[in-house]
Amino acid sequence: MLAAIATLLCALAIDPEPGPAVLAVVLCISLSRSQLDRDRRGRIEAAIVLPAVGLVAVGVGALLRLAPWIGALVFIAGMFLSIWLRRFGPMARRAGSLIALPFVALLSTPYIPATRVSPALAPLMPVVVALLALLWVGALHALARRARFLGPAQMPERQSPAPARTASSLRPMASTRMAIQMAAALAVSFVIGYAFFAERWSWIVLTAFIVNSGSRGRLDVAYKSVLRVLGAAAGTVIALSLSMQIGSHGQIAVAQILVAIFLGVWLRPLGYAWWALFVTIALALLQGFTGSPAPHMLWPRLEEIAIGAVIGVASAWLVLPVRSTAALRRRLADALAALADALDPATAIRTPDKFVAAVADVEQMRPAFNASRFVTRRFQPMQPADWLDTLAACRDPAIALIDKGETPGSVRRAVGAARKSMREPQEILPALQNLHRSMTE
Repeated sequence: MLAAIATLLCALAIDPEPGPAVLAVVLCISLSRSQLDRDRRGRIEAAIVLPAVGLVAVGVGALLRLAPWIGALVFIAGMFLSIWLRRFGPMARRAGSLIALPFVALLSTPYIPATRVSPALAPLMPVVVALLALLWVGALHALARRARFLGPAQMPERQSPAPARTASSLRPMASTRMAIQMAAALAVSFVIGYAFFAERWSWIVLTAFIVNSGSRGRLDVAYKSVLRVLGAAAGTVIALSLSMQIGSHGQIAVAQILVAIFLGVWLRPLGYAWWALFVTIALALLQGFTGSPAPHMLWPRLEEIAIGAVIGVASAWLVLPVRSTAALRRRLADALAALADALDPATAIRTPDKFVAAVADVEQMRPAFNASRFVTRRFQPMQPADWLDTLAACRDPAIALIDKGETPGSVRRAVGAARKSMREPQEILPALQNLHRSMTE
């Protein structure tokens, strides 16, 4: 938040209009979450690529205003490319993240035609703001780490590459499927938005993008869509109340927007609904700067969010769907493979690091499966969420065995049986339970 405020003040000093200031906050939050500044090479990459991508985003933004259908096609192509690039490794994944940032910012940054900067500088403002955001985020992250307020930066993925997968076709195809799903969702969102919501299409497109971003399968998309709509509904009511009490703009509204963003970032690890709620409040208050009355603006926004969520879910379930249970089994197999390597007596240096990281990847899928278990437990006694619970129970005993250097034969056999069970879903839970018993006996 300090980086966002510092970049916002710099942007306002250059151009007092709200557009660049909003872009400054959006880019700072996105850059902080992406950790693109986590090492020197990442900062250099971002400093080179962000200005170029920012200029492209300026062109796309102009197309969306002057030639909407062409702009929509270019926007869809850019978002498709940012996701499809993930299949080519960590470097391409980082490039995809950089490509996506300005395109997403276009959806949440209101267009203010009037500007107080020279006509020559106006098109370069996104580039200037992007570099300022990178400067402040990098500087404050480095200062916080030096003061031990933050832990060390995570090492880039390229320094610890994942083992090649030849046995499964799910992972190589997942990025392509998600890219196609995103393109389909955005295409439908643009068509519906332009046809029926000419002045407010961006909220439909933004919601469809959010619920399909970082998809871990169709169940994950449905789960995020429900949270997005519920959070947006609560945020709309709160924002409407705040706007009616103090008005839709001014210094108090700016302070409320910053507080809402802070709370959203702070509470996001506890659940996506918190992020949806507070970001909806911030965006709803932000739209007040366009001069629209709050009651006339907020309720239609909720309708458009619901439409975007439905489009996102339909795309994930109908267009080359990725089954969430299949994705979960792939991650479980990765965790068990890392555990087998750590327990193998032939391994020279045995540490639990890879196994712990693999379990953390599995845990990312827990919220959606926990929600599914809560809804369907009555009709389906055995749930994939039970696999997550059992693997989580195995974590600490496994770490203790690895740290002690013990490799009991019964445990290694149980690990092998659990790995084989990934082919038959009905055998997974008994195999994982047997693994837990073998490690705790």
